[in-house]
Amino acid sequence: MSNLTQLTSQFTTQLSYADPSFSGELIRWQKQHGRHSLPWQQTRDAYKVWLSEIMLQQTQVTAVIPYYQRFLESFPTVQDLAAASSEQVMAHWSGLGYYTRARNLHKCAQQVVALYDGRFPSDPALLKELPGIGRSTAAAVAAFSYGTRAAILDGNVKRVFARVFSVEGFPGSKPVEDALWLRAEALLPETGIEAYTQGLMDLGATLCTRSSPACVRCPFQQRCVAYATGRTAELPVRKPKKQQREKQAVMLVVLHEGQVLLEQRPDSGIWGGLLSLPELDGMRDMDEDNEAELADAFPEVTRLAQQFGDVASIEALPPFAHVFTHFKLNVTPIQFNLAKRHVQVAEDRHVWYPAQQIDSAPLPAPVKKLLQSLLAPSLWSAS
Repeated sequence: MSNLTQLTSQFTTQLSYADPSFSGELIRWQKQHGRHSLPWQQTRDAYKVWLSEIMLQQTQVTAVIPYYQRFLESFPTVQDLAAASSEQVMAHWSGLGYYTRARNLHKCAQQVVALYDGRFPSDPALLKELPGIGRSTAAAVAAFSYGTRAAILDGNVKRVFARVFSVEGFPGSKPVEDALWLRAEALLPETGIEAYTQGLMDLGATLCTRSSPACVRCPFQQRCVAYATGRTAELPVRKPKKQQREKQAVMLVVLHEGQVLLEQRPDSGIWGGLLSLPELDGMRDMDEDNEAELADAFPEVTRLAQQFGDVASIEALPPFAHVFTHFKLNVTPIQFNLAKRHVQVAEDRHVWYPAQQIDSAPLPAPVKKLLQSLLAPSLWSAS
């Protein structure tokens, strides 16, 4: 198919998707029934809008609000965020998950200051070139900050479109996603882009939810194909399931005189850029042989701990599991109390961290939870 033929086909398809009544109904519904009191809705400051949109990626509103507020207290402007250290940014993000977002957030702030003198562009095409900003996020930031007419297509919007218009196929596949983008562009209103964009988000988050959608309160009940055909549970088509992989890790909790040994993780990969506990051979795929090896891990783990000082006592702590998007991590933590530690740790990536500062440390949520429960003040006198 030639480029001209392809463009003609796309244009024809987009014309067939056009429906001003859809946007009009959605805008009316949002103004009367949508959300209006979220912290980031009280501003058109592009920095604050952008911060909320990045935090809301794959994270629910209730979880985001306290992080959003703490970020703005510490970094009230994009210049403040750009000037912050990586450790400060990661510490504020700790527990929110998907840590690549935090690294890109920091890089994006630095680029906005360097390239645009601290002012986010109003053009979604320019926003999309910045770290961590995809097509949908760029459109949302431009719409809410500047009233730019641009289409969003996040998971909530895909679900609404799939049900109302009976879109077949998994929305994450490229052909289906391309068709959904054409529909998203075609349905844009000429005016009221802010209420329309917020309405799509609100509808998917509050009524057209993944399970138990509140169809009786939906403004599109009468025109929703999925509702009419009894297919709200089937649409959108879910991604074919893969067997969940399992990994395991043995983590060292090395303690001495009110401090715990932490390790800087690489910028890329799981928990990238955060501090964490040292691991024996890193995270490994789980299989029966690995499970057998765990029983014999003490001598090897002890040798590793002895790099940092003279071991006074060893204790196996209760194992725990943490579920990521693509795999489950099974962690076996082993505590070592040192009688004496070496003057310097083995490598530059290790650091002794005060127990009193663990709450604010840039740690993965499950590691922070483990240390918070373990490092009670009464335990330190015996370390």
